[in-house]
Amino acid sequence: MKIVTDAAADMRPEELRDLNITAAPLYIQFPEGEMDSVNITPDAFYDRLESMRPAVPSTAQPSSGVFEQIFRKVAETSRDIFSIHISSGLSGTINAARVGAEQAVDAANVITWDTMTLSGGERFQVLAAAWAFRKGWAVEKVQERLVEIRKNTEVIYTLETLEYLQRGGRIGRVQALLGSMLKLKPVIRVEREDGKYSTAGRGRTIPQALEFITGHLQEMYKDTPVWVNVLHGRFQHAADDLAEKLKGGLNAARLEVNRISPVLGVHTGPGIVGAAIAPMHLLEDLVE
Repeated sequence: MKIVTDAAADMRPEELRDLNITAAPLYIQFPEGEMDSVNITPDAFYDRLESMRPAVPSTAQPSSGVFEQIFRKVAETSRDIFSIHISSGLSGTINAARVGAEQAVDAANVITWDTMTLSGGERFQVLAAAWAFRKGWAVEKVQERLVEIRKNTEVIYTLETLEYLQRGGRIGRVQALLGSMLKLKPVIRVEREDGKYSTAGRGRTIPQALEFITGHLQEMYKDTPVWVNVLHGRFQHAADDLAEKLKGGLNAARLEVNRISPVLGVHTGPGIVGAAIAPMHLLEDLVE
């Protein structure tokens, strides 16, 4: 069984390589043309983003035709494919994958999986599936584990400003924060039930928002050993601050700090910092 995912999973290049995972492209559409988000570094992207203000680029998912091509290529070595994608509540990517799978049905047997999340939360599910298949797990057993990971993973973040979400039209249920709330620092989470954004809280400053995130996660996980994946756009000092808070406030069995993909940064700007957290017992028997 081969794994296909997308660029929103924030997989490290070496993880894709070592686990033989194919990542479908997500595109950033600048005024002068479209580019695959993996072809620009985060720092180069944020330089370009800030130089464009007040204009903002848009993003585009791969077409069903792109997925068909990917599935046919992967099927040259394995007809059985497990295609894991960003939440259907935030993107139409998985719908394009489903249509692409139908178009490639003569060559590939594709099972699609909606992670109901993104970024580090999506990455947990991709890693778990890849490791499980390498251990010889049946697809039904893998899906059962992914359901548990999906139900118990929290993705939560704060932003220096809502202007990028607002201009990109991705506010959703965060809409109520606009107006007088624009000057506050929202804390936004991904709802597990529908994979959409909702407001968890707010702070007057980034440090206050990070304190809220830490308290929220402490209440949720208590003493449970967890895998902590701190994520940021171009906000290293805030990421380091959050990592220290979570190291002291949670039972962090594993802690890492990563950058989010530029394709996600289109909608957040550089001032995003947050974390994806998963119970370690759902992953530790799979980790290679």
